Amino acid sequence: MTATMTDTPPPAAPKAESTGKRSGRSLGRILMIVAGALLLVSMVRVITGADQLTNDGQIAAALGLAVPIGLAGLAGLWSERAGVVNIGLEGMMILGTFGAGWIGWQTNPWLGLLCGVGFGVLGGLVHAVATVTFGVDHIVSGVAVNLLALGFTQYLAKVFFAEGDAAAKGGNPKQSPPVDSLGDITVPGLSDALEKIQNHHWFFISDLAGILGGLVTNVSVVTLLAAVLFVVSALVLWRTSFGLRLRSCGENPIAAESLGVNVYKYKYIAVAISGGLAGLGGAFLALVTSHSYLEGQTGGRGYIGLAAMIFGNWRPAGLAMGAGLFGYSDALQLRNGGETVHALLLMFVVLLALLAAWKLYKKSFLQGIVSAGLGVLVLVWYLMTDDVPSDFVGATPYVVTLLVLSLSAQRLRMPKADGMRYRKGQGK
Repeated sequence: MTATMTDTPPPAAPKAESTGKRSGRSLGRILMIVAGALLLVSMVRVITGADQLTNDGQIAAALGLAVPIGLAGLAGLWSERAGVVNIGLEGMMILGTFGAGWIGWQTNPWLGLLCGVGFGVLGGLVHAVATVTFGVDHIVSGVAVNLLALGFTQYLAKVFFAEGDAAAKGGNPKQSPPVDSLGDITVPGLSDALEKIQNHHWFFISDLAGILGGLVTNVSVVTLLAAVLFVVSALVLWRTSFGLRLRSCGENPIAAESLGVNVYKYKYIAVAISGGLAGLGGAFLALVTSHSYLEGQTGGRGYIGLAAMIFGNWRPAGLAMGAGLFGYSDALQLRNGGETVHALLLMFVVLLALLAAWKLYKKSFLQGIVSAGLGVLVLVWYLMTDDVPSDFVGATPYVVTLLVLSLSAQRLRMPKADGMRYRKGQGK
C-alpha cells in the first residue's frame, strides 16, 4: 500500500516569542505589581494614619539600606548564572568595607571606593580558584572565604588603625579614621514640590510624591552607580553573546564546552565580577552609610542579598524588588518602631487573604486554607493590640525575608548546573 501524497505543506512551527516582547511583558508585570503594592500601602496609611509608611525620609532610608543588599544580590546573580554558588558574598563585602576605609582615609573616598571593589575582586578570585580550578564544594569554599575575610580584616585593622597617625585621627582596632563624603545629589525644585504634595496626605498621590521625593533628595552617587550597574548587568547577561556564553556555563557547561566556550574562563570572569560587586556593596557601607570602616558593619547583608536574588528568580528586576522590600522593612523598624510596624500587620492580612483566594482558585486547597488561617490570626493580633513588641520589631527584616522566600518558592528556577562541580572534558 502506498502512502497518499498531497501538496499540502507541513504546518509551520510556532514562532518563538521575541526577547523584546518577553522583556516588555515582564516590565509591564513588574509595573503592575509596584502599582498594586503602592495602592495597598496607601490604603493602609489612610486607615491607620501611619504617615511614615511613604514619606520621603522613610524612602530615602530604605534606599540607603537596599543598595548594599541589592549589590550583594547582583554579585550572587553574576556568579550563579555561571554555575558557581557564592556563599562568600558576606566575606567579600567585609573585604570591601576594609579596603574602602583603609585607603579612603589616607587618600580620598574615590580611591577608597576603587580599593573596596578591588578587595572584593580578590575575594572572588580566591573563591574561583577553590571552586573552579580545584573543584572544592561551593558551600565549603564560600564559608571559608567568609571566615578568612573576617579574620584577615580584624588583624589588619589592629595593625593599621590602632596606632600612629590613624589612632590620632580617631582610629582604633575596630574602626578606621573618618573618611570624607563622596557627595550626594538633590534635584532642585522637584524635591521641594514633591514634599509639598506629600504633606497634603492625599490618597495615592501623596504616597507617590513621597516615594519620588525620597528618590530625588540627597541621593548618593554610589546609589546612582548601583542603578546603572543593574541596567548594564541585565543588558550584558541577556542581550549580548558574552552574556549568552556565560549563562550557558550555568545551565549546561558540557554542552557549552562542546560549542567552543571556555567554561573555566567565563566562570572566573563571573566570580571576579561577583566579588567586585560585593566589594562595592561593602564600600557603600563604609563610605556612604557610616563614613568609616567598622568591624561587623555588614551585618549579614551578604546573606540577605542572596535571599533577594532568590526572590528575584535570578533576574535583575526581581532582585531589585526584593532588595527594595528588605531595605524598606529594615528602615521601617529602625526609624519608626512598633506603631508603624503594627500598621503593617493590616497589610499582611490583605496579602494573606489575596494569597488564599489565589490558591483556592488554583485548587491548592491546603495552601489556601493555611494562608486564610494565618490571615485570621494576624487580623486578631492587629485588632487586639496597639503596638508590636520591640523584639519583633527588630526581627522585622528577617521575618519579611522568610515570608517572601516561602511565598515565592513555587515559581523559582535556578540555573540547572548551579553549584555543580565541572571538570574540563568531562563530557567526552
